[in-house]
Amino acid sequence: MDLDLTEEHRLLEQTVREWAAREVAPQIAELDRAHKFDPRILPQMAELGLLGICVPAAYGGAGMDYLSLGVASEELEYVDTSLRVILSVHVGLNSLSLLTWGTEDQKRRYLVPQAQGQKIATFGLTEPAAGSDARGIQTVAVKQGDRYVLSGEKMWISLADVADHFLVIAWSDMEKKRAKDPSGLSAFIVERAFKGFSSGTLTHKWGILAGNTGHFKMDEVEVPAENLLGREGEGFKIAMFALDQGRYTVAAGATGLIRACRDASVRYAKERHTFGVEIGQHQLVKEMLARMEADYQQARLLWLRSGWLKNIGRRNTKETSLAKWMATVASERAAGDAVQIHGANGYSDEYPVGRYYRNCKGAVIYEGTREIHALMQADYLLGYRADKPTRCELPPFEGQPAHA
Repeated sequence: MDLDLTEEHRLLEQTVREWAAREVAPQIAELDRAHKFDPRILPQMAELGLLGICVPAAYGGAGMDYLSLGVASEELEYVDTSLRVILSVHVGLNSLSLLTWGTEDQKRRYLVPQAQGQKIATFGLTEPAAGSDARGIQTVAVKQGDRYVLSGEKMWISLADVADHFLVIAWSDMEKKRAKDPSGLSAFIVERAFKGFSSGTLTHKWGILAGNTGHFKMDEVEVPAENLLGREGEGFKIAMFALDQGRYTVAAGATGLIRACRDASVRYAKERHTFGVEIGQHQLVKEMLARMEADYQQARLLWLRSGWLKNIGRRNTKETSLAKWMATVASERAAGDAVQIHGANGYSDEYPVGRYYRNCKGAVIYEGTREIHALMQADYLLGYRADKPTRCELPPFEGQPAHA
């Protein structure tokens, strides 16, 4: 196996790293303190091609491969988790689902403007009373002639107050809803402009404060039948497909957070002196730094393998789950150790490691909790679970990665 990134990947890595360091890093601490999302970030990401990074050029995208999506996710989260979240929901959860499951008309109407950054997209599965248990959602879609009428509320939605397009999972079969049969779920493309749609911001988070997170409500929103994604009853499959792509970006992003913790800790360990020496000379500090490096290298290899599988068109639910689980848990450990290395200063908002510590926890919960992924891996080992081909798979990457 060739584990080296191509020149194109390296160029992308450098481009995203330099942009984030120049345009976002100087203001991110203040944005975080103010609980403020800066919408000016979006057109800049669009100009770099990031909002359509692995969408084919034929649909307005940059035509890069899936490893490029991972590279960009790692570099964005190195500066702040809120940046990677944009890529996760807009590209991973929404746009790649449209690319794979959408009709040609849907791709032209929705995917093209999303890939070009003219429209922003997100994903709506989680509800106030349903998170990991997706079958517990209550949103319904009632067919009435040539449209569906959607009613329900979605919670913990990234970019809820920013997005133009929403990929919504809802029950379209009420008998199957009562039986909690997931084949009664369907997926719909909902526009913010549709009558009866409203959204709000969650203001009491304690992490990812520079990101927009909220909820949206659909009060008898009429959605044209042509906005059904896939076939009726395929909503659960589409949701699980979307999560495979979202989890991949979370894994790569968490890897970037580990690296950020490592780099900040190394700098501080060489600056801070106790007992007449740099604290990096102390054995237990060295142990924490070594663990960060080991965790970073392991997490990176896991997401690289997952991205490679995506590139060649192979199912990767198991591998992506493992990458997401290991990277997010390791990022939580790295952030905790980074705060510890900084001592009392780690408890101060003047240093970035406190922000890393607050931000890392979300990824251990969303896109499947660490407990969900642990159970998945055990079920694979025990033979209780096996990946079955679905009607649609992520199309393998064909061609060479494009330049940023």
